[in-house]
Amino acid sequence: MSSESSPPSTPPSSRSSSLSTSPPKTPPNLHQNSADPDAKWLVQKFGGTSVGKFALKIAADVVANYIDDNKVAIVCSARSGSTKALGTTNLLLRAASEALRGKKPAGSSASGSATPSRGLFGAGGSRNGNGSDHSQSPPTSPSQPNRSRSSSGAASKSLFALTPLNNDSDAEDTRPEFAITIDLIREEHVEAARSSIRDPDILKELEEEIEHDCEWLYNFLLAAKIIDEISPRSRDNIIGMGEKLACKFMTAVLRDQGVDAEYVSLEDIVPAYEGEINPEKALPQDFYDTLAVALGERLKDCGNRVPVVTGFFGPVPGSLLRQVGRGYTDLCSALLAVGLGASELQIWKEVDGIFTADPRKVPTARLISVITPDEAAELTYYGSEVVHPFTMEQAIRRKIPIRIKNVENPRGGGTVIYPDPETELCTEVSLSNPIPEPASFKTLESLSSYSLEEAHHQHKRLPTAVTIKENVVVLNVHSNRKSVSHGFLAGIFGTLDRFGVVVDLISTSEVHVSMAIGDNLPRKVLDRLVKDLKNNGSVSVHHDMTILSLVGKQMRNSVGIAGLMFTTLAKGNVNIEMISQGASEINISCVIEARDAIKALNLIHQSCLQIKPETTRGRVGPWLF
Repeated sequence: MSSESSPPSTPPSSRSSSLSTSPPKTPPNLHQNSADPDAKWLVQKFGGTSVGKFALKIAADVVANYIDDNKVAIVCSARSGSTKALGTTNLLLRAASEALRGKKPAGSSASGSATPSRGLFGAGGSRNGNGSDHSQSPPTSPSQPNRSRSSSGAASKSLFALTPLNNDSDAEDTRPEFAITIDLIREEHVEAARSSIRDPDILKELEEEIEHDCEWLYNFLLAAKIIDEISPRSRDNIIGMGEKLACKFMTAVLRDQGVDAEYVSLEDIVPAYEGEINPEKALPQDFYDTLAVALGERLKDCGNRVPVVTGFFGPVPGSLLRQVGRGYTDLCSALLAVGLGASELQIWKEVDGIFTADPRKVPTARLISVITPDEAAELTYYGSEVVHPFTMEQAIRRKIPIRIKNVENPRGGGTVIYPDPETELCTEVSLSNPIPEPASFKTLESLSSYSLEEAHHQHKRLPTAVTIKENVVVLNVHSNRKSVSHGFLAGIFGTLDRFGVVVDLISTSEVHVSMAIGDNLPRKVLDRLVKDLKNNGSVSVHHDMTILSLVGKQMRNSVGIAGLMFTTLAKGNVNIEMISQGASEINISCVIEARDAIKALNLIHQSCLQIKPETTRGRVGPWLF
């Protein structure tokens, strides 16, 4: 069977219990986006943890404060669960795996009928010429009885407790394994809805949507179980259900809090691409440029309503997960910002922004108000979770600033990834214009966040931040001198390519190569890799290592930073296994033993960034001793 075959059903774009054929009218008391024709778009992306834990705060303290002066668009990731294991994406992946295990249910079918409908979430589907939507109800399995979803009380019962043709007492045992996992997804979302939404009508409609989507997912996985295959495109559709549920939940919360929100599904948004595409290779930039235009045009149809957009944007050549990975929601928000010509892309997390070091490990770490794209990319590569470089590139290349903000501290200024790499020092004046902070947030503190002290700090050509990447293995290969140098290197790189190993750092000479790789290979795979590398020479393996990276654009023309870094480590009795500097010259990295990581991080933060530790009772922190 072809790897691209998939179950004969497509995800439901939208549906509702209402039978009206036109978009629902907006109550006069709902808060809408700015009607000012000159108002700029502002894209806000919220991660799964933020949607899962702070939905009410997002609605009342974030979105409501921005829409008076801006046209706000919201992108949501799949909700996190009450525990990490109950996160929506993890549960969806589990359900997909379970669908391919065990026996196929007897007498099951994946065929069904379509029923168009509209309502609170009706505006999110594909539109025809007159603005109405086409939506598809999920197919119903003959082994599953029809169930009424007309009342919110129906959500309290398991949709997937299948009633068998006979009335055996062990009927529960006939349920597919994945049905139990789908029940967990449903229960997590229903519980969140009931704890967040006050309006009974909105709650009822949201619960019906949750039931409907989970019913679709059940039948989709049932079909996959029957054909015993989940193609890459089918897996995309399964994972995309997490964003759909999260956005419907967030739309309902916003409307319950008085914000006129509209659910927007992007599963049919990907336009036909006229260029040549190889599904096995990365998609060309032209494809993303075309997609950005389509995204922008779709959202402009929302009028003054606040669009709540699914991070999942439908099937792409070669599969969305293969081409982009699980970070596609961030990419979607960046493309949306490009398509709308947004004044700013805001990525809301549970931290105040980017710090000079991990504040959990370095007590003196401070918030960085402004950082360059190159610096942010280096920090992402070497351990700090900022923004994926490819995602960041989409916004930066169109001169759109990216701001990292804290959903728990919306009044904080956050960190701005400023898109002008030619500007050595971003001034307060150059930063103030493109940043649409609401009037209620414009305190003296936020307006002067890029202080003269920081400007002086940058003019001194000091590094910007220091970070560590843990769980690293170092492989040292020493040539047996039987091969010439180019054959030696070719043999090593060819072996790494066969095993699909990504090298974080590398240091080479004519007869010696040191490589730092992630310690995520199974032991048997690592053993085979080492065995094959021994064809090129002797190999030594060092476990429990850490990459320490000093990052800063100002380092490029500074003198003595590398010497200061290594002298500091030597004085702290920290041994260096290998040293590497990137071609960009804004990053100096070395590999040290994991047991010295925290001490080294604090030492470098104090000496190279010249940020002194606070004293406690006349003594400095214990990491100095």
